[in-house]
Order: sequence, then C-alpha cells, then structure tokens
Amino acid sequence: MAERPVVALVGRPNVGKSTLFNRLVGERMAIVEDVPGTTRDRLYGDAEWTGVPFVVVDTGGLADDPSNDMLAAIRSQAEVAMDEADVIVFLVDAADGLMAADEDVAERLRMTKKPIVLAVNKADNPERRLNAVEFYTLGLGDPFPISAIHGTGTGDLLDQIVGQLPVTPEDEADESVKIALVGRPNVGKSSLLNRLLGEQRSIVSEVPGTTRDAIDTQIRYSGQDITLIDTAGIRRRGKVEVGIEKYSVLRAMRAIQRADVALLLTDGAEGITAQDAHVAGYIIEEGKSAVLIINKWDLVEKDSHTLNEYARQVRGALNFLDYVPVLFISALTGQRVNQVIPTALRVYEARFQRIPTAELNRLLQDAVAHHPPPTRSGQRLKFYYATQVSVDPPRFVFFVNDHRLVHFTYERYLENLMRERYSFEGTPIKLIFRTREREDRSRAKG
Repeated sequence: MAERPVVALVGRPNVGKSTLFNRLVGERMAIVEDVPGTTRDRLYGDAEWTGVPFVVVDTGGLADDPSNDMLAAIRSQAEVAMDEADVIVFLVDAADGLMAADEDVAERLRMTKKPIVLAVNKADNPERRLNAVEFYTLGLGDPFPISAIHGTGTGDLLDQIVGQLPVTPEDEADESVKIALVGRPNVGKSSLLNRLLGEQRSIVSEVPGTTRDAIDTQIRYSGQDITLIDTAGIRRRGKVEVGIEKYSVLRAMRAIQRADVALLLTDGAEGITAQDAHVAGYIIEEGKSAVLIINKWDLVEKDSHTLNEYARQVRGALNFLDYVPVLFISALTGQRVNQVIPTALRVYEARFQRIPTAELNRLLQDAVAHHPPPTRSGQRLKFYYATQVSVDPPRFVFFVNDHRLVHFTYERYLENLMRERYSFEGTPIKLIFRTREREDRSRAKG
C-alpha cells in the first residue's frame, strides 16, 4: 500500500481546528473545548473525498509566548506536522476577523513552499461569509468560508484540498515483501535492522528517538525481495516530550500502512508496557500481519522456566494478539535473529491463504454441530453457508438468518476454530455476517 498523502490543519489557537478535524474524519476523535490549547499533540485520522484517501492531522495552535512552555510545545508539534504535510489547511476565524496572529502564521506558511488552502471558519451567517473577503489580504489565495460545526462549505473546501494533493504512486511495480520494524522508542529497532543487514546502515544510539524518519532498505532473502522499513519509536499521545526527534507517530504510522508485516519490538528487560499494547492496537487497526519480537533477551535473568513463563505473561498482556508468533531475541548478540525474516515471510504467506468453499462449509457444519449458537430474544441464529471473499488479509462472509443474532463470543469461537485448522499465523482474519434474506431481496431488485 502506498503512503496516503497528509493534510495538516494549522492556525492560531481556538479557531476550530479540532471541530473541522472531526468533521473531515467523520468521528469525534479530537477533544473540542472553548479553551485555547486543548489540542496539545498531533492527532490524525483517515479521510476520503471523491474516492481519494488521505490522512488528516489536527494540531495545536501556532502561537508565540516565550514564557509559556505549553504554547511552545504546541507550536513545535504544529511545525512538525506542517513539515510532514502535502497540503496545509490554514484555519482562521470569521467571528474574530483578521488578526495580527493570523498574519504571523501566514508568513510562516509561505516559507514552507507547500500548497496552502485558506479556510475561514465560523462563517455561520451571510454577514460572516461576506466578511471572509478580508482574508484575501493574507495573500494565500481564495478564502473558503465554512462552518466546521454545521458542515457548511466543507464540500467546496474538500474539493480544493483534494485538487492540491499529489498523485499517490502505485505499488504494483514493487513486489517486495514490506516488513516494518515498529515499537516504542529505545527497544532496539535500528540495532535489529543492522544485525539483519550485517552492516551499519542506521545510527544506533541509546537516546530514544534517534531515528526520525522511516528508512527503507531493500534486501534479497532466499530469492525473495524484501523491503525493511525502520521507523522512529511510537509514543502514546500525551506522553510526547518537546523535541522534533520524538514527534514520530505519524511517520511510523504511515510506515505501518505501507507494510505487509509489522515486527513489533518490545524490551524484554522491561516487560510488556501499556505503550506496547498501544502500538499493537495501531497494527490491528491497519489490518497488518505481525510478529512479536521480545528484544534484549540477553539482559533477562533466566532459568529453565523463564521463557515459558514470560511467554504466558506476554499472551496475557496482549491477549488480542494471541495468533501472533513470539520470538525471543537479542539484536546485540545475534541470538535467534536468524529466525526473524523466515518467521515474517511465513506470516506474510498466511495473508494469502485460501480456504475452499466446500471445506469452509464443512468446518462451519462441524462447528454448529459441536456448539450450537445460543438463542437471543427467543430466536436462534442459523447459518446457511460461508465463503472466503478476499485475501491480504483473509475475509470471510457468513450468510445467516439474522446477522443481529451473532454474539461476539460465537464469532470468536468460529475464528478460533478456523485458526486451529488453518493457522493463519500472525495474520488477522475478518468474519462478516450477512442476513441472507436481505441479500436475496437486493438481488431481486437488481
């Protein structure tokens, strides 16, 4: 998958960037309050307009106050987002009118040499929409009057944004298996990359966040072309400190989007942390296959039971990744590093596994016979048939009498049974349940 282009929303504090962000991504992801500085970290979400997908980045306001450390941090975040963006949406406030702070932001934006779309927010009535013309003096082109809270004018704004986005290159020509090394800072991603390559290709440092950009390295292994993507560490929102090296979430997430398999590195000496689970959640959200790498295993005091007990703890802490293989390695000493690429390729192959329809339906019959679906509101779930509709990752459709009767525990039961018989090692599978009568009616209307 190619990287999606990035659209950054910038402007002084409290002009409605978070409200517009929520409008564009279609979810209430950003906290919206009438207090300047509420959005402290970059927040990003997926959006699409006229069939064009892109990533929207919400930022804190661009404001200058040398005595305010928080404003300095917000400004640093916003400037990083601007640097990463393909298009910048500059949001101003129709209710306040043109302010000196807007002119300061406009001056910074002109220095970026990026496409700028000027959005005049809070144009909630005809008078404010007419007053939007005063923003022509910023010299950034036509101002687009909008109301982020009501959605007025956002269609025209999106047309302009999409028209400015670069054409995303297709990946068809690159048939390599893309493997991303991801995880929180300082777990040894660059060290592992260097060990895999057998040479010093990335800077290895004990300072978290040394790797600022995603770095692609192409290798050939047993006749297979592989692209290794090293990324900067991912930190939880709200835990990111000031400093451009540590503002790496978006770049790492774009690398996960491009990857087929994510190697999730953790620190064996520290154990599984909430941040590790946070990164794992991103991998699942993107539908990527994964291998869990417990690095720095050489630093762990061990006896004959340590590995099995540690594995049990890992499975408990990351129980939503129970299908993912776990490797205990040391990038420093090279212990078990030779298993990393073969395991990743095995997991990659699982993304393309197909179950013939006849076999899938026999499995379904066995599952229902062994454990009949429970009743719900006096109705019992009935299965008619199932089929696999796609791979990369595998997706299955089950036709039933009423999809609303499918309880998540029974869906989990079916998934576990499929994994027992067909493995799908390290790869997410998607089970979709459809009501057959509705399917039949739609076909009849067609």
